[in-house]
Amino acid sequence: MAVSKIHPIRRTLNKAIDYIVNPKKTADELFISTFGCMKETAADEFLLTKRLGNEHCFTLAQHVIQSFKPGEVSPKLAHEIGVKLANELTHSQHEYVIATHVDKDHIHNHIIFNHTNFVTHKAFRSNMKTVRELRQLSDKLCKEYGLSIIENPQKKGMTKYEWMM
Repeated sequence: MAVSKIHPIRRTLNKAIDYIVNPKKTADELFISTFGCMKETAADEFLLTKRLGNEHCFTLAQHVIQSFKPGEVSPKLAHEIGVKLANELTHSQHEYVIATHVDKDHIHNHIIFNHTNFVTHKAFRSNMKTVRELRQLSDKLCKEYGLSIIENPQKKGMTKYEWMM
């Protein structure tokens, strides 16, 4: 059963990438992959692409987290699923860095991808439809690999007020 979420990165792109590629979390960087960039220079490469057509947008990147049920998946399989998720979600048209964290009891993927498409130079559209598509893509991939999924996902999460209370 994979749980997935997505949120924008507007200011701390370097810090976010440094966090996800931490060798202590990724088995000495064994479970890190990139597309269209190098992990060491990804933030700079994202900004170069952004300058080609989407400078007015404040969002630099999107951060996807895909968490798996404890004990259900190996780090190698989780990473493979995460790479496929990143490619399908971005249609292989956004640079990304993916890291599979193995330091907790639940293995999870962090995918940070450029908000600007390097083919069209348009911004990634992130809204409730995107969240639904992300969940559907993740569930489809989990089914393909024989993993469990959440059968009746909640239609609505807590409001910020509910969460703070």
